[in-house]
Amino acid sequence: MSTLDAGAGADKRFFLFNAALSTAAIGFLGWLLLIRGGSGTSGLDLRFMPAVNACLNAGSTVLLLCGYIAVKRGNPRIHRYFMVSAVASSALFLIGYIAYHYVHGDTRFGGVGTIRTVYLSILASHVLLSIAVVPMVLTALYFAWRKQFTRHTKVTKVLFPIWLYVSVTGVVIFFMLRGYPTAS
Repeated sequence: MSTLDAGAGADKRFFLFNAALSTAAIGFLGWLLLIRGGSGTSGLDLRFMPAVNACLNAGSTVLLLCGYIAVKRGNPRIHRYFMVSAVASSALFLIGYIAYHYVHGDTRFGGVGTIRTVYLSILASHVLLSIAVVPMVLTALYFAWRKQFTRHTKVTKVLFPIWLYVSVTGVVIFFMLRGYPTAS
């Protein structure tokens, strides 16, 4: 088997793994938010987690921007550190998000009228775009690890603005939820 064939096999295995993992993650989050709801019976109080998660999203935003600046300035080593840190920050966010919603369920927005429309528009775009982040981040990491930087760059040109938007709107959603009493 040639090196090219071996690389194609590795790519195929990765993409199957990525598709399975991403589908499982979306399915689990759908079940968690739409079907299960929070238990509220565990005795565990994670009401502090939305603030922690907003900080992790803000941190991801800063790390993404710093990584972008580093690569534009021709410093791939520093870029790599920032991007791996952004992945870690986003992964910690996801763990915290799952833990909070597992215990407490969904949070309802209490605003009405125009502000509710604005909130739901931001939330809808945030949720829909966030679905693409996990598989695209995994793909970008895979191509970087394989030193296929042309392919890595093609993915990240699409990924970067999506991931940045999702990180920023995560913080915006947190503050909008805190600015209005929770609807019952």
